Amino acid sequence: MNAPATTPPTVVIGAGPIGLAAAAHLTARGQDVLVLEAGRHAAAAVRAWGHVRLFSTWSELVDPAAEKLLAPTGWTRPRADTYPTGADWAQQYLQPLADALSDHMRYDSRVTGVSRSGRDRVVDADREKQPFTVHVQHSDGGEERLTAAAVIDASGTWSLPSPLGGDGLPALGEDASADRISYRVPDLSNDADRARYAGRRTAVVGSGASAFTALALLADLAEDSPGTRAVWVLRRGISGSTFGGGEADQLPARGALGLRAKAAVDDGHADAVTGFRTTVVEREGDELVLVAEDGRRLDPVDEVIVLTGFRPDLSFLTELRLGLDERLQAPVALAPLIDPNQHSCGTVHPHGHRELSHPEHGVHLVGMKSYGRAPTFLAMTGYEQVRSVAAALAGDLDSADRVELTLPETGVCGGSGLFDDPRSEQAGGCCAAPSVLQIGTGTPVSTGGC
Repeated sequence: MNAPATTPPTVVIGAGPIGLAAAAHLTARGQDVLVLEAGRHAAAAVRAWGHVRLFSTWSELVDPAAEKLLAPTGWTRPRADTYPTGADWAQQYLQPLADALSDHMRYDSRVTGVSRSGRDRVVDADREKQPFTVHVQHSDGGEERLTAAAVIDASGTWSLPSPLGGDGLPALGEDASADRISYRVPDLSNDADRARYAGRRTAVVGSGASAFTALALLADLAEDSPGTRAVWVLRRGISGSTFGGGEADQLPARGALGLRAKAAVDDGHADAVTGFRTTVVEREGDELVLVAEDGRRLDPVDEVIVLTGFRPDLSFLTELRLGLDERLQAPVALAPLIDPNQHSCGTVHPHGHRELSHPEHGVHLVGMKSYGRAPTFLAMTGYEQVRSVAAALAGDLDSADRVELTLPETGVCGGSGLFDDPRSEQAGGCCAAPSVLQIGTGTPVSTGGC
């Protein structure tokens, strides 16, 4: 269905993997679309972690509509069974896709506000008859106001990492010690990063794939630089699911990553500290001391790497009527399907435009941003989301409602909200009864599989 020439475009916020896929699906349906990217190139956030290797293969990282769009350009799809780095993903797929969509792309365009034209969030009168207004700021200080028929926010969560504080707020002293605290996985191929951590003691705070990656990298660095040590700080205890699915993981690279983190502990390159929720960062000369809510104090460290997840930036959406779950900050209908407090074994039910809808008709949060604070997003989830949303915006509800999504099992039982409860390991469900082994710290670890 071709939109009338007088109809304003659908504005897509963010030229990352999901935003570009949304644009590909919309253009394939003859819809007018404009992609606004804050950076000067496509996939700015992906490039920022370009040194990190994904645990998904190329077969799971290329959107079908995008591939069709790229075909006439002579683009060659990378080998399906290989694992790219973020830099590979950006250079070999995302930038070529953005180039193919060049007529629809606007860079250096940071969205600072979205609303209904002439209506703040309080006003009901004729609200849904009004188009959207999108406020944009450029790096030179220039501003503009654009009109949109619909808005797809695919801006992700990279810009807003969660803080060190165990209560979700910055720990006391965290901001004052910003020169010794990083919120990104280090790039140890970079001389400056390597010098920052080599031969030094670093606290790694977090329990997900990013923390696993940092621990594995520091363990590798310790082989070349004696004196390099890591302290792995977990807010919960160590259980059978702490290190991921291992060999049971249907994403083998993800399982292997968890095993590498476990090896870092077993081989003595990292000490694990459990149940430690930081409230204070104290400065002792050139070193930092982390203090927990129960009064425990870690031995001084030289650096801290905080990898406690990300959260959505909702600051520019405050004039829209969004329906967000009070815990996850994900769309209300989607939250129960992805809630890490409840989900086990990686089951995510199929979802599309209906689960991503809001009281403000015509607005969709997609991709990592749609998951709010849930950490279980995969690229193929986002591709299916925008396929459904694009079909709905084009008026093809039959296609929009035919959402099919099968995600690999994580091989891990229990949601993050259950790990502090020892009974969760015996709760049945998909898991067998746990066995017990010892890791390098002498801490018992229960192991159960799905």
